[in-house]
Amino acid sequence: METILNIRNLSKTYQGGGHTLHVLNDINFSVEAGSTMSIVGPSGSGKTTLLGLCAGLDRASDGAVELNNIRLNELSEDERAQVRNRYVGFIFQNFQLLPTLTALENVMVPLELRGEKNIRPRAIELLDKVGLADRVHHYPMQLSGGEQQRVSLARAFSNNPRILFADEPTGNLDAETSDKVIKLLFELNKEAGTTLVIVTHNLELAAQTKRIIKIKGGHLVSDDSN
Repeated sequence: METILNIRNLSKTYQGGGHTLHVLNDINFSVEAGSTMSIVGPSGSGKTTLLGLCAGLDRASDGAVELNNIRLNELSEDERAQVRNRYVGFIFQNFQLLPTLTALENVMVPLELRGEKNIRPRAIELLDKVGLADRVHHYPMQLSGGEQQRVSLARAFSNNPRILFADEPTGNLDAETSDKVIKLLFELNKEAGTTLVIVTHNLELAAQTKRIIKIKGGHLVSDDSN
């Protein structure tokens, strides 16, 4: 099987007040293309930091992140942004929609950044897939939390990413809406063959992925297949 993500001896530290804070320590794992994996662990264990490093949103203090055979730690911020736009989808817990853009325009942003043409039909198609065909011209403030998360889901898939990272995708949603978003996440993942890596406190969601790794105190403490 092809490896889409390779993490080797990954560490992340922060300096402050004369002290060194070790957030991640010597993390090692790899992810096969097309697979699904969840990252679980207590609050403050380093899960979100790890996800951000894997996606190239931040740079590691030590070790290597190789995404689609590209070593992210050797790239500049602009170069990492290009890699993200080409290969990566990211779903944020707090949605991160642009408030001055409609749902349609938010989904179109990654496509515009790629310089693609005739992007409006694709954005509308994605919003229709997540059940928001009648909300395309609504602004984020006019949408419920569940609707905003579905817009962010459509946006994450707009560039046909090879790998999708989701940070607590159901963390701000009620149980019913959470179930709908989870179903959509796996449906879109299956249709597109996109690798899926999820950070979650939701053990029911984690159980739906084929693999679960647990982070505790900045260390990888278990790695299990379902």
